[in-house]
Amino acid sequence: MVENLDHFDRALLRALQQDAALSQRELADIVGLSQNACWRRLHALRERGLIQRQTVRLDPVALGLGLTVFVMVRTRHHSRDWLDRFRDAVTAVPNVIDFYRIAGDYDYMLKIVTTDMNAFDEIYRGLIARVELDTVTSYMAMEAICDRRDLPL
Repeated sequence: MVENLDHFDRALLRALQQDAALSQRELADIVGLSQNACWRRLHALRERGLIQRQTVRLDPVALGLGLTVFVMVRTRHHSRDWLDRFRDAVTAVPNVIDFYRIAGDYDYMLKIVTTDMNAFDEIYRGLIARVELDTVTSYMAMEAICDRRDLPL
């Protein structure tokens, strides 16, 4: 799929990653296309699923969400039923902003943003009350050196 992207498509995607609020006129000017050609390409990129949605990046610290915690989870349970319960428990917590099944020493990784350690402890207690976990290790981020980078195109 990626090999079907020409330099105009890549330029459009790079520009949108930088600022999804750009108008079609601005996008067309940036990539060197007419507005109609730009619209057709954007429509095609959406249809292909390369553009899933357009969002706004917010400053978590300015919004009072100054604690970021990476939670590593190991489990002894690998059944579909357990995974469904775990997925439901995790996705019910709005503070979990990323959730991955991973390979290695742990089975799952969660990225949680919250106000402080007490709020994180409430989230943690809520999760372990809903589903059995074998090992949970939490890493508190001290500084976001490079967060939410654009995809390399």
